[in-house]
Amino acid sequence: MTDLTPIQKEIITAIEQMKEKSLITEANLAKKVRENAKISGKNKAGISLKDLELCIEYLGENNGLPYALHLNSGNDILIKRDESWKLLDGDAKKRRQSSEKAISVLTNGDLRQKASGGKVA
Repeated sequence: MTDLTPIQKEIITAIEQMKEKSLITEANLAKKVRENAKISGKNKAGISLKDLELCIEYLGENNGLPYALHLNSGNDILIKRDESWKLLDGDAKKRRQSSEKAISVLTNGDLRQKASGGKVA
């Protein structure tokens, strides 16, 4: 996990804690990350697709936890247990990246603010 950013490490930890579930929603994953990292605020924040894709690849390659990413009609990410890890296809990826411009996502900055004692709004 040395090449991963702090937020990516938090995402991996949260997915590993939820590994008994066959389906993890983006909202549930983000909530678990906020709980684990003790981030107060940003209750509606999602997970960046870029960060999540790296985490799904890492878990599939290194931890034997294969997940496939799916996108629902509201452009929310669904993470499903699968036989092999799979990222979003081109069209779904473009739709999600476009929608991320209008939503708040958890970032490394949120972890830094928490570590320095600042409250994340």
